[in-house]
Amino acid sequence: MKTVAVKNIERAEKSIVEGLGTLGVATVHEAQGRIGLLKPYIRPIYRHSRISGSAVTVLVHPGDNWMIHVAVELCLPGDILVVASSAETDSGFFGDLLAESCKAHGILGLIIDAGVRDTHQLEELGFPVWSKGVSSQGTVKAALGAVNVPVVCAGQYVGPGDIVVADDDGVVIVERSAAAKTLDAGIAREKRETAKRRRLADGELGLDIDSMRSRLKDSGLVYLENQEEYSRFDG
Repeated sequence: MKTVAVKNIERAEKSIVEGLGTLGVATVHEAQGRIGLLKPYIRPIYRHSRISGSAVTVLVHPGDNWMIHVAVELCLPGDILVVASSAETDSGFFGDLLAESCKAHGILGLIIDAGVRDTHQLEELGFPVWSKGVSSQGTVKAALGAVNVPVVCAGQYVGPGDIVVADDDGVVIVERSAAAKTLDAGIAREKRETAKRRRLADGELGLDIDSMRSRLKDSGLVYLENQEEYSRFDG
């Protein structure tokens, strides 16, 4: 591993990043072919937060948060810290003091495949965090990692400058090179779902809207009138 901190990275256009955030995690995930989700154990420490921004990636070592401090200096307003560990760890890498520093530099939030602490203070500060868990176990500052290099966070490859979308449904990553295409696909999907929602609200069934009946028949589903027919059915 190269112990480096890359100062300057490419970022997607602000309008694209914000547009993906408006769509939300579930829609973005579907729009880009059901890829990019972090593992579902990465959860918000408090509900109803919603952010989107460019990833500043951080690789730390178990029990050591030194590189997070390095990363804060390299962030621009609108960035999101994405922290991965070189090995499994549950320590509390991040608390209210680091959150104060992040807010002062315009950082929108934190995604971390490890623990955090001071959760009450983080909520009071209004600093959104998605983490593996909560732990009061502290960390040291002794081992060099890396900043703005590709990492694997909660099972998902994340490159510096990729787009992070996070809300109550979890976290999804969009490759920077695919961001504009994903946004267009997401907007189109949302329009289709809005039309479908109206039809469902009017009483139409998804079976008919999506032409499922013939596929069900071809797959072998048999409708029976009652339990008596079921007791005689030998299919």
